[in-house]
Amino acid sequence: MNMPDVKLPSLGEAFRVWLKIGLLSFGGPAGQIALMHRVVVDELKWVGERRFLHALNFCTLLPGPEAQQLATYLGWLMHGVKGGLMAGLLFILPGAVVMLALSLSFVLLGHLPLMVGLFFGLKCAVLVLVVEALLRIGRRALKGKAAYGMAVAAFVGLFLLKIPFPAIVIGAGLIGLLAPRAFTHRWHEAEDAGSTALIDALLLRQPQRASMLAVGARRAGVAALALWLIPAALLAFVIGGTYGDIALFFSKMAVVTMGGAYAVLAYVAQDAVSAYHWLTGPEMLTGLGLAETTPGPLILVLQFVGFLAGYREDGVPGAMAGALITLWVTFAPCFAFVFLGAPWIERMQGSRLLAGGLAAVTAAVVGVIANLALWFALHVLFRIQTSLAWGPLQLDLPLPASIDIAAVGLALLAALALFRFRLGVFGTLAVTSVCGLVLSLI
Repeated sequence: MNMPDVKLPSLGEAFRVWLKIGLLSFGGPAGQIALMHRVVVDELKWVGERRFLHALNFCTLLPGPEAQQLATYLGWLMHGVKGGLMAGLLFILPGAVVMLALSLSFVLLGHLPLMVGLFFGLKCAVLVLVVEALLRIGRRALKGKAAYGMAVAAFVGLFLLKIPFPAIVIGAGLIGLLAPRAFTHRWHEAEDAGSTALIDALLLRQPQRASMLAVGARRAGVAALALWLIPAALLAFVIGGTYGDIALFFSKMAVVTMGGAYAVLAYVAQDAVSAYHWLTGPEMLTGLGLAETTPGPLILVLQFVGFLAGYREDGVPGAMAGALITLWVTFAPCFAFVFLGAPWIERMQGSRLLAGGLAAVTAAVVGVIANLALWFALHVLFRIQTSLAWGPLQLDLPLPASIDIAAVGLALLAALALFRFRLGVFGTLAVTSVCGLVLSLI
């Protein structure tokens, strides 16, 4: 039977689509993935439902921002390595430029009363946004007793036992791979029979296409690894100093950031704030608030951390260098992981084993975000915290007399804006920022 010809969109057409997605990708990974699904699955019908979900599952298991890696994966399916690079970069660059401008505003104007009020309002809203992320991900991820148990174990391991974040995520993934049925008891596959999506029709007509794309993807993956590891090693072990620390620290983050920005922030804050003293806890919250207001992945908050580390070393020139190094060692690995893994994952459509690992990691991430929400609450709502140790247990507690009434009020206002009036991320941040400005004037 003759099959009709299938024509891919040009690189120019794809560029315009991925640029639009990059400019409009507000609201964190859930909103970004929903936008991408609406454009490439529902409207343009470039990718079928099953292939989209399979790619998303793979990217969720990877370290790094899953939405940006999903864009890279889909761009690769459409136009090979050029398409993957284009889609991935266009997802990052608009937000990185905006984040750089906001970071400059923070260090140059942040001590003015109006800027202090603005950033105070952002911090209070971020606390509520993290709680909302916890509820949203929890509803989706916690299906069955095993998932709830994994979430509780992850929270206890982080909050009470101070187990390193990477150990939590890796352990959860291994348990999911060893006992996939415990986490995928309602396993089912999205049907793609009779799919009218462009890439599905093209792969049906040209079964060898995936293998052909795999050759270039592996070469690009190896190149991306070299472009990440060689400069990072030179900075960390030859040049040293603050910029070497930035390269080494965020290179480590690049391989343990499973679960997205919310999941890793407690781990970043622990070292960046307490060990390296690059910024304070409230500044970390400000950085996340700024990242929430920009398009692109929330992991751009790391750019803010690197910016402040460089600023405190060498002023604005050092800040620019710190931000650039952070961006490089954060996102170069993302391209390497996708290009090296995508050819293999395309052959694993419908794997229960992979789904088990994904579900277990996602359940653990719920516990990780619960720990992050509690950490944020301690630092936003109270001015002073203390630590208690009892054997292997370490408990962080606030000093009740240090409660910040203004912060409590703004957090409650943010909760009303987000949950009661459904203003969304940007609207909630706008309301609390304006109220923070008013409080600063009063």
